[in-house]
Formats: sequence, structure tokens, C-alpha cells
Amino acid sequence: MAPGGLPYFDPEYESLSIRINPPRVSVDNHTCVDCTLVKVDSVNKPGILLEVVQILADLDLIITKAYISSDGGWFMDVFHVTDQQGNKITDKMTIDYIEKALGPKGHTSDERKTWPAKRVGVHTMGDYTAIELVGRDRPGLLSEISAVIANLKINVAAAEVWTHNTKIACVVYLNGDTTTRGVDDPTRLSTMEEQLKNILRVCGDDDKVAHTNFSMGLTHIDRRLHQMLFAEMDYERKGLKNEADCAAFLELKISVDRCAEKGYSVVTVRCRDRPKLMFDIVCTLTDMKYVVFHATITSDSPYATQEYYIRHADGTPVNTEGEEERVIRCIEAAILRRVSEGLSLELCGKDRVGLLSEVTRILRENGLIVSRAGVTTVGEQAVNVFYVRDSSGDPVDMKTIERLRKEVGQTMMLNVKKAPSTSKQQQPQQGTNKTSFSIGSLLERFLH
Repeated sequence: MAPGGLPYFDPEYESLSIRINPPRVSVDNHTCVDCTLVKVDSVNKPGILLEVVQILADLDLIITKAYISSDGGWFMDVFHVTDQQGNKITDKMTIDYIEKALGPKGHTSDERKTWPAKRVGVHTMGDYTAIELVGRDRPGLLSEISAVIANLKINVAAAEVWTHNTKIACVVYLNGDTTTRGVDDPTRLSTMEEQLKNILRVCGDDDKVAHTNFSMGLTHIDRRLHQMLFAEMDYERKGLKNEADCAAFLELKISVDRCAEKGYSVVTVRCRDRPKLMFDIVCTLTDMKYVVFHATITSDSPYATQEYYIRHADGTPVNTEGEEERVIRCIEAAILRRVSEGLSLELCGKDRVGLLSEVTRILRENGLIVSRAGVTTVGEQAVNVFYVRDSSGDPVDMKTIERLRKEVGQTMMLNVKKAPSTSKQQQPQQGTNKTSFSIGSLLERFLH
């Protein structure tokens, strides 16, 4: 046993235990009338809760209830899930994927290995070159980043961009302008990296603005963006109006209490429910090196209550008021990173080098600030989603939208929706007005 009664995990023994006691996974559509039960029983191991929640999040499943227990050597959990429309999971391919991904062949120790930290923010893997950028945000920054890439005749195949508390983090997958291979010219890569660093240095940041500790294996984009912004301590800055407005709209309440008789700290989160809420919280607790021993998740439309019984990896609970406050700030930041004000703009058109640069330039010239973005490519079609707000702080004027339609309408289709965080009629757990998407599964296809 490790200190504090926490099981010691020897990698070789862990692999042997999984072979002797393989995970048992069941997808049950009979017990409950209005949801599917996903049950997982497995040998306990570090990070297993995040692995399971991540797979469900990648499938865009809505977790309406969950019961987690991993005290000791065994991990047992039950998830009540629906699809985005609030229906049971009946698609055979989805059910097969859940059973295989969470089952004995779904994850091996080799797949969880990560590459060592690199100072360079650019590396090539197969058909795509991945770059990571993190620094201080400002209006028009995404436009400048995409312009640098376009000027070097490099194509953006996929990207995800988050901004929070004056910070920006983005992961971008690139390929050549005439091939579907990664960019393997070291001169072009070096030039691109230096130009991107110069752009971010304008904001007053130092040489750390382009760096990576990129996790390979099954770590997906959302996971990595949480890690990047957490490392930049985006949870430290307080007093921003947008931040306060979003927290007030969500009716977000977070508390940390002590369960002295059991030696746990109890983290309770209550707020308006939304997709991937549990994933975002578990990501942050994992990054903060806490272990979740028990958890209860409930959703009572339109609110969710999530309760986590945690300890440090050495078995000790949260010990000081300062540490309790830090846990609260970090979880609040994790929840708000995915919350967007304003409008959601969905643009679809034929993919080409410079397309992202052109679109973001148009947004900038029309006084729109991008708070979050998702870019991907399906065949020859580019699918871009931008969450935008007016630079003046006022609601986006419909005249601005009409100008956008005229400027992009010749080559792209534009669909405008209200951002989920500002639509009071939205029922997040039902997902009837889905305006976001997960590119985790798409990028997994890119990587293999």
C-alpha cells in the first residue's frame, strides 16, 4: 500500500490484473424507461474515471446520472446516458464502440504513454503536423495566427481554439498545400514557429508562448486544452465582467467540505446542466493530482448537482482554506472555458489553403471577437464553428450578420445560432439545438 492507504500501482502487475480480471462492460436498455445504463466494473488504476468519462464525452452522450465508487482495488460505476435528443442509445455501432473502448482491449499501457516535454511547439506525426499555441488573447489574434499559416502555403485540416480570462489556447493540425501529408520541411516549420512566437510576443508574453507537452495516445483535443489553460493559471484572474456574467447565468455554486470521519474532501458543484460538464470537472481534478474515490451525479432539469469525494494521491484530504479556494477557482475556470457568449456561426465550404485566414479576417473587420472555435475537414468540405461577440460588448447587430452573409455567401454557407450559454430557453441535457461538436473522434481518425 502507498502512503495514506492508496493502492500502489505497479505497471506490470496492472497489466497482469487486467488480463486476469478484464473489465466488464454492459450497455443496458431494459432497466430504465428513459435512458441507457452503461456499467463498468474494472480493476482500479490511476486515471480510469477520466478515461471512461472521456469516451462517453467523445460520443456526445449526455450523462443524466452517475454513481462512482473506486475505493480500494476495484472500480465500479454506472452512468445513465442519452443521446443529444434525450433518447436511449440504440445504434448498434455506438453500443459496440462503447463495449470495445471500455472493455479489455480498449486501452493498453502502451497507448497511455506520452511523449516527453518539448520546448518546440511543432511536431509531425504521420499525415498531420500538430502545433500548440498558448498565450495572452487579444482581438484579432486568431486572424493573425491563421494568416501566418496561410502565407506559408500550409493548410489547416483541423483546429480547436479556447479563450478564457484573457488567455488563448489552440491546437492546430496542418498538412501541405498540395499533399495530405504533414509538413516535413524543417525550414518552413521553423519559420512558422518563429512568426507565431512574434505575434504572441506582441501581447507581452515571453518565449514560453509556443510550447508543448503534447500527449499522444488517446488524449484528445479538449483534454489537452484544459491542460494548457490550467498550466497558464487562467483561473487566477478575477473580476472580469464576462466571467461574472457567465457564472451568474449558470447559477454556478461550488463548495469544498471536509468529511473528517472518512478522510475525504467533498467537492460539490451545482449549476445549469450542459453537455460535458462532468468531463470538464474530472479533467481538472485529475490535473490537480486529486483522486476521485466516490462520486454522485444527478441532473434535475435544468440544473445538475455533482458531488466528488477526493483525496490527494498520497491519501490526504484538502487541508487548508487556501487549497479549498484554489480547488473552487480551478473548477469554476474549467466549467467556464466551454461557455460562450454571443452567437454561434457555422460555416461550410470547400476546403482550401487560406480559408481559415479569410474567414477570421472577415470576422475581425466586422468587429467580432472569437471566443471559441472549432475547425475540421470532412472529405473536401471545411466545417468551421465560431462563437463570437461584438468587440463593443453589445449584442451582435443583425446588420453585421447580413454583411457577413454577403462577404462569405459566394463560397460558404453561413448558419447563425444563439450561443448555448446565453439562450435561456435551452435545455442542455436534451440537446435539441446542438451548436457545438466534438472533433475528438475525427482527430483520432487523423492520427491513425
